[in-house]
Amino acid sequence: MERKIALIGFGEAARAFATGHARDFALSAYDLKTGLEMNAALAEAGVAGAGRPEEALAGVVAALSLVTADQALAAARDYASHLPSGALWLDMNSVAPETKSAAAAAIEGNGGRYVDVAVMAPVHPAGRGVPLLASGPHAGAAAALLQAMGFTQVRVIEGSIGAASAVKMIRSVVVKGIEALTAECMLAAEAAGVRDEVLASLDASERGRSWAERADYNLDRMLVHGTRRAAEMEEAARTLEALGIEPAMTRGTIRRQREIGAIGQTAPEGLDAKLGLILDRKAKAA
Repeated sequence: MERKIALIGFGEAARAFATGHARDFALSAYDLKTGLEMNAALAEAGVAGAGRPEEALAGVVAALSLVTADQALAAARDYASHLPSGALWLDMNSVAPETKSAAAAAIEGNGGRYVDVAVMAPVHPAGRGVPLLASGPHAGAAAALLQAMGFTQVRVIEGSIGAASAVKMIRSVVVKGIEALTAECMLAAEAAGVRDEVLASLDASERGRSWAERADYNLDRMLVHGTRRAAEMEEAARTLEALGIEPAMTRGTIRRQREIGAIGQTAPEGLDAKLGLILDRKAKAA
């Protein structure tokens, strides 16, 4: 007998997880965005689209919350009453532990079972091979379900709701921060006409992938995902503040990620093209 799973939000992560899903699971999805592109993506993934959240959540054994960071708490609060009693709510959004605790209160207050799940790497091209951390009293049940769905790297960590999210948020200080520092360095080097010398100097101090390749990759991530990463880093800043740490560098990362993400254009191929695009937009905005 098929078990029904709801996908709350059908963006990049949900689409990656839904494609080629296990046949003994029936997937339904609800997303605030609608239209031909969304319908095509649902059909391609073999997922039943729902016009209302209560339709998507009816009869589910679990729901995977995969919305944007700024909507994670609202989704839990708005849809908790539609979740069947005892069903799992797997909050896979990149938000602060405090945000997840507030979402858990909404879900559990309506009879659901909340699980803090942290997605620890890009969902493409990994798909259901992406590393996941789960924490909270129902993490074991969630891990078993995720593994049955085809997720291959699920790990339960010790701690209450928020533990998995804390790992993700604190890690993001470095991961997204390096992206933002890369952008600042490359834009300054390009403006000064010394980009090749700066890259060569960085290569000389550290072996492995060249800094030109790293810079190209980091700028690609920011152009494609900068707006979403800025929202995630707002949650990372909240995490640091709750720990008594002033997020001075993180605030700069938020500004830089948001600035480049706001360009809103498909990332062109190559470092030259990416820097040209960003500098052109900066010049037009000046």
